[in-house]
Amino acid sequence: MSELQTAVRTTTAPATSQSQSVGAARTSGPAKVVSYILLGVVILIFLFPLAFLVNTALKSNSEFFNNPTGIAKAPLLSNFGKAWHQGNFAAYVLNSVLYTFAAAALGTVMSLMVGFPVARGYLKHTRLWNILFVSMLFLPNTLVTVFQLALRLHLYDTRLGYILIMVSGVGVGPLLISGYLKSVPKELDEAAVLDGVGYLRYLFRFLPPLIQPVLATVFILQAIGVWNDIILATILLPDQAKSPVTLGLFAFKGAYVSQWSLLSAATIIVALPLLVVYVFLQRYLVASVVGGAVKG
Repeated sequence: MSELQTAVRTTTAPATSQSQSVGAARTSGPAKVVSYILLGVVILIFLFPLAFLVNTALKSNSEFFNNPTGIAKAPLLSNFGKAWHQGNFAAYVLNSVLYTFAAAALGTVMSLMVGFPVARGYLKHTRLWNILFVSMLFLPNTLVTVFQLALRLHLYDTRLGYILIMVSGVGVGPLLISGYLKSVPKELDEAAVLDGVGYLRYLFRFLPPLIQPVLATVFILQAIGVWNDIILATILLPDQAKSPVTLGLFAFKGAYVSQWSLLSAATIIVALPLLVVYVFLQRYLVASVVGGAVKG
């Protein structure tokens, strides 16, 4: 067994026991009751708009105007089929899946490549880099500059150009990865050097299993931004055949502005894929937050 493999095993073991110790933390008495009450209020606040949207999507348009807040008496699942076909969402969803997966994956890789040397101090002026990461979060969106850049690089109205522009908006990714990497012992890097493991091989093969939670978090955040984007898509993709699903929903709203049931069904269709992805990856998001709080 190589020194790197031994170091990886000894690194992951304490992390597991540490998370178990965190999970073992308990609250009791009145504090627990207050926590459950607050949790219930928060859940209600977040679930009520979603429940109202689903209820509206299951009504006929006449039923909605007669009683907007009442529960659907005869749920119409056909509203989803009508919205799907009339809005041509199949093509839009395929475009959005391509943009989201490509931009989120490339953005995560770029965040790792930028965050790793900063976290390890392999670059000069690491504090300045961290300040730059934070400053990027507060910079205004330079739409005119982005448009001119895409135009001059002949990337305007191209899928590749849109993906590359969205990749550049990594936002908080390098900062998250840089912070989480402080919980991974630097001795692993030294063990990799002793074993003759190259920089890129170590970065993309040995390191990702140790920082899966934060990588998944960066991917989710990037994917949410790309999937929900409508401003850059409006500016950079005038060709309707290349439009993402958000532009499809915008066009659908213009055509069926008074059809609230169909609009609600279309909104659920647009939001559902991202919700499904979040359900499967949310445990990594929680682990990233907890891991960063404990180790960072």
